[in-house]
Amino acid sequence: MAGQLKEVRNRIKSVQSTQQITKAMKMVSAAKLRRAQDAITQMRPYTRKLQEMLGNILSSLEGDMNLALAETRPVNNVLLIVITSDRGLCGGYNANLVKLAKTTITEKYPKQKVTIWNIGKKGYESLSKAGFTTNANFKDIFLNLNFANVQLAAQAAMDAFSNKEFDAIEIIYSEFKNAATQVFTAEPFLPVPKIAKKENQKKTDFIFEPKKEVLVAELMPKILNTQLFKAVLDANASEHGARMTAMDKASENANELLKSLKLSYNRARQAAITTELTEIVSGAAALNG
Repeated sequence: MAGQLKEVRNRIKSVQSTQQITKAMKMVSAAKLRRAQDAITQMRPYTRKLQEMLGNILSSLEGDMNLALAETRPVNNVLLIVITSDRGLCGGYNANLVKLAKTTITEKYPKQKVTIWNIGKKGYESLSKAGFTTNANFKDIFLNLNFANVQLAAQAAMDAFSNKEFDAIEIIYSEFKNAATQVFTAEPFLPVPKIAKKENQKKTDFIFEPKKEVLVAELMPKILNTQLFKAVLDANASEHGARMTAMDKASENANELLKSLKLSYNRARQAAITTELTEIVSGAAALNG
């Protein structure tokens, strides 16, 4: 009985220590989430307007321009830029992104040759073990997250598309909604999609200054850099939100487990006391007898 009590006490101490860690991690993630959420909230409207503007301009062109980044060709080689996190303990966040990448390959590109560029170590580890062709050149971006580092990855993807190494490029990431909700998304990156014209829609007549060739050639890479940076910021905020939620649930589970363990400990202690009293009474009765 004494050994059982000691075992339960040790388990209670272990759960309490774990609960302190999960509470601390929740507080750290909440602080990081606040900064990450501010960054993506400020970035998102700007990026969406740029993408809309670029799509409208491309849709209005006569087709006489040779735009390498908007060239549509038969898809034989595909690049997926998969954005996950560097660390775990964030629930099913990374597992859902890896699952989306595998589903995209299986359902959308079953016969094409698919290459994966990873941003984040967890995705690289999972997809490499699964046997996919992966590239680790940009997996450490989250160690020093800034626009310049993300721009290097975006520029490398644009160069590879222009050189016809890939015929289509997609970004797989988690779009941040709130701390408890992330939307796992596969978003086209290249070729630059045009906005479909609606029926009876008048053609927009843009005035280009300087010439449209110069303007579009200058504007397109900057917008694509911004698009990838927005996806990375979305993923960063989603990671901290997922981790904060996971640590909050872990703390709640630890509370429930502590209640159960304390109840078991009290029952075992009461049983030990009852046994001792019974032995004392029995011994006294035997002496009197």
